[in-house]
Amino acid sequence: MPTVPPTLPEQVTHLLCDADGNLFPSEEPAFDASTEVTNAFLASLGIDRRFTAPELRAAATGMNFRSTARTLAEQAGVTGVDLEPWVAEERRAVTEHLARTLQPHPPTQAALTALAAHLELAVVSSSALARLAACFTATGLDALLPPERRYSAEDSLPVPTSKPDPAVYAHACAQLGIAPEQGLAVEDAVAGVRSAVAAGCPVVGNLLFVLPEERAEREAALLAAGALTVVSSWAELADLLLPVLAGAGAR
Repeated sequence: MPTVPPTLPEQVTHLLCDADGNLFPSEEPAFDASTEVTNAFLASLGIDRRFTAPELRAAATGMNFRSTARTLAEQAGVTGVDLEPWVAEERRAVTEHLARTLQPHPPTQAALTALAAHLELAVVSSSALARLAACFTATGLDALLPPERRYSAEDSLPVPTSKPDPAVYAHACAQLGIAPEQGLAVEDAVAGVRSAVAAGCPVVGNLLFVLPEERAEREAALLAAGALTVVSSWAELADLLLPVLAGAGAR
């Protein structure tokens, strides 16, 4: 059973949830749609490189399309590209695909509902708000994670960025009126862990929607990036935190 420092649940008031691949299994279907746009983008620049969906997921997990496209172009020696039309097209394609394919995950809903009785839940993501909205509606999480508690590195900041930049976590904590150490981040990707750690937030890694054959390697990478511990599901996180949170509430 994973463990955390005994004082952690007593200092935490908010649960800061990464979205993609963490609250719902969106990364594989998202990359299915994103790969088509990414390859068209590369072709438009005269770059010969083409990706399969698994290759792009391995190269870009934890980053948004804007950062991925800029990185791929710069690696090919192409700079000064107008990314905005491609960002909009990738957002449209992925959002439509996720709205059609995602479904509720009852164990996650139950665990989040139990945690929400003791902690305020918020979303801290690299993804655009429109994409998040489609995902939360499809997975039945709108009530638990309403729009006013969603923070996007793409849409909520003066200058769009992506994890591992800590800006979106710093922004979320400021908007929620908490010190970073009061916000426990839950992340499935190394970039997300690095983002939260750099902002000063404690982090727990979550392997729920990580492919089984990748879990051992991902767990080691999340711990190396600064996660305090790694859980296998939201239910396991609830089992880890709720006894202490309930005791603190009773006192």
